[in-house]
Formats: sequence, structure tokens, C-alpha cells
Amino acid sequence: MNAQEKVLPSSPPMPSSQKKTRARWFIVFMLFLVTAINYADRATLSIAGTDMSSQLGLDSVMMGYVFSAFAWSYVAGQIPGGWLLDRFGSKKVYFWSIFLWSAFTLMQGFIGFFGTAGTAVMILFGLRFLVGLAEAPSFPANSRIVASWFPSHERGTAAATFNSAQYFATVLFAPIMGYITYTFGWQYVFYFMGAVGIIVSFIWMKVVYSPKEHPRINEAELAYIEEGGALTNMDQTETKKEKKKAINWSQVKQLLTNRMLLGVYLGQYCITTLTYFFLTWFPVYLVQERGMTILEVGFVASLPAVCGFFGGILGGMFSDFLLRKGFSLTVARKTPIVVGMLLSMSLVAANYVDAQSVVIFVMALAFFGKGFGALGWAVVADTSPKEMSGVSGGLFNTFGNIAGITTPIIIGYIIATTGSFNGALVFVGANALVAICSYLFLVGEIKRVELKS
Repeated sequence: MNAQEKVLPSSPPMPSSQKKTRARWFIVFMLFLVTAINYADRATLSIAGTDMSSQLGLDSVMMGYVFSAFAWSYVAGQIPGGWLLDRFGSKKVYFWSIFLWSAFTLMQGFIGFFGTAGTAVMILFGLRFLVGLAEAPSFPANSRIVASWFPSHERGTAAATFNSAQYFATVLFAPIMGYITYTFGWQYVFYFMGAVGIIVSFIWMKVVYSPKEHPRINEAELAYIEEGGALTNMDQTETKKEKKKAINWSQVKQLLTNRMLLGVYLGQYCITTLTYFFLTWFPVYLVQERGMTILEVGFVASLPAVCGFFGGILGGMFSDFLLRKGFSLTVARKTPIVVGMLLSMSLVAANYVDAQSVVIFVMALAFFGKGFGALGWAVVADTSPKEMSGVSGGLFNTFGNIAGITTPIIIGYIIATTGSFNGALVFVGANALVAICSYLFLVGEIKRVELKS
């Protein structure tokens, strides 16, 4: 990793003196908005979970399996979702993704009508499974859109911005969902979030375009992003024949045997373990281990999330800053990831303190670190082959979100066996350490993959 290696210039030469528009930043705002709703819908069960499990008679192991239901289909849908994106384009596929996951979220509010724990668990598992399947194209679409709209030296900030929406979702929606649960009952959390998502899906269809079709982009901005390495032709009609091709499994094999990508995949699995701890068991931890009410949890959980949000934005900005200063892409992407994961390991310290304020501080530091190091999607945009960027993003998200299956179940068994969350926090912290080792010793140089024909 040569710190003096140069990258693309931060200010590509412009063909004219025309002032460029900033349509690309509105696009990333829309990615931020739909990703916030995406993560809020994933977290509905963790907010409603304590009251729901009491009413329906669900134990910790049953809740662990229900928490994992989302990830089973989310993982299974990644490669098909990426193929749909490459074939039909990001805009239409994403619209149906948002609409369907929101409809299935809304339906979860009716689970209480099915009485016994066994029946309720099966139906809840099925609906969470469908939510995961519908959300499968979302992050590959985010990566695809960023690759088509942003020059390489802005890509870290853009990817970190949409990725930081997972923390903003907690900041904004956790207090709202906690209040709704406390005041109206857990069912109304699902009604509310489902309705919000359905409305946003139609807004998405109205305002999002590819770069060459956007009505508010001028020639100066288009030239700027093209000369900076944006893949602006990704969804154009002239590539229709290429989109109709089936998945090329020999090319998929090339991706799966690439050492750099395998290191990135392993790192993402470990980082996503942290994500799913915070999405599933963290609110339950605050209630059961720290004695908070669900109303308190809604507000307290938002404090670490604020730190995660700012960590995510700062991590992307710091990475792009290193690029502009002449550091290699490898150094610019790996440095925030390693530093962030080191900070995330601090959550293990919560096992050794009693004061609630100190616990929240430790979790806030861990949240900040996770946000600062969450640059995996920027790495995907930097490394995906242009022929199959959707499938490449799908593979990355497949490996990452296997953690969504394993993490809730493993933590559920740890709690059931030990009667506390101490082992669970150690397990999560160990994953941060493995992510560091993966990026330092497996990934090597970060560069775009060139496929062999």
C-alpha cells in the first residue's frame, strides 16, 4: 500500500465554464430516505418484541428464530435481486422492493389475531421472511446507483451517507415506535411503518432517474461524474440486450475465487454481526439486562445511534479526504474500517460497568466506530465489474447478511444458556476483531475486478 500512489484528480477538467448542477446529491438523499425506512422496518420487531413476546408467549429461543427469519430470505434473494437490477434497472426494481416490504410490514400488525404462540410464530416468521425477500435488491441497488451517479473521489461520502441511514432510522424512528408501542400497542408500530413505506415508494418512482435521463442534470454535472469514473450508461436502453442475458455463472465463480473479494465478504459478515445485534437484541438487552422500560428504550437507543450516524458520515468523508490527499484507494478505504472496528470492540466493556450512563456511553462509542468503519458498500462500488455490478453487490450482501441468520440465533442460545448478555457482547466484539484481520491480511490491494471472457 503506497501512501504516495495517486488517484483520479479531485476536480476533473470541465468541457465548459457552465456551473454544474447537484442532482447527484438529491439522488443520494433519496437513497438515504429509503434506507432509513428499510432499517426502521427491520427494527420494528425489536421495538415491539418485548410486548409482543409477552402477549404471544414467545421465549428467547423462539424470538431468536423470528428475528432471523428476515435474513434467511434476504440472503437467498441477493443474487436474484442483483440479476433483476442488472436486467430491469434500479428504479423499477427498487420501487417494487419498497412497496412490497412495506406491505408485508403492515401485515405483521395483524399477528395478534392468530392466538396461540405456535400459530403466531409461523405466520410472523413467514411475513418476516417475505419482508427480507422484498428488501433483497435494496443495498445492491444503492451501490449500483452510487456507481452510476458519483465520481470515485465522492463515492465514499455517497456510500457512507446512505449507509448511515441505518443509524438515523434508530434516531428518528426508535422514539416514535417506542411511543407508539407504549401508548397504542405493539400492533400499531407495524401499521405506521408499513404506511410510511408505501407512500415513499410512490415518491421514489416520481423523482428518481438515471444520470442521462434526469430532467434536472446539466451537461457540466454529467461530464463531471463521467470523467470521474461514474458508470452513467448502466441503465440505458442501449444496453437492453446485455440486460437480457442470464446470470453468467463462470463470471460469478471468478468473483467467488477472488482473494480480495473473499476478504471483503468475510469482513462484511463480521461487520453485519454488529448491525444485527443492534437491530435485534440491543433493545431487549436494555429492557432485560438494564431494567429500562420500552418507552425509555425508544429514546435511549437513539443516543448511540446519533453517534453511529455521525460516525458513518465522518468515515466516508475521511476516506474521500485521504483520496484527495493522494493516498491510494486501498489506504483510503481500509484505514476507516480498521479504526472503526477497533472502536466497536469497546462494547465488551459494558460487561464490567453498572451505571446506565456509562453503558450508554460505551454503546455510543461502539455505534460510532461501527458507523465510521462501515465502508463496505463504497468498496463494492470501487471493485464491482461493470458487466455485473448488481450481481456483485448481491454476492457481497449475501455473505454479509448470513450474519442476520446466525447472530440472532446464536445470541438467543447464549442468553438461554447463561441467563445474561455477557457472552453475547463478547461474541459481537470478537467479530469486530475478525473484520480487522480480514481487511489487514486477506483483502490486499483494493481495485476494480476485471472479468475474463
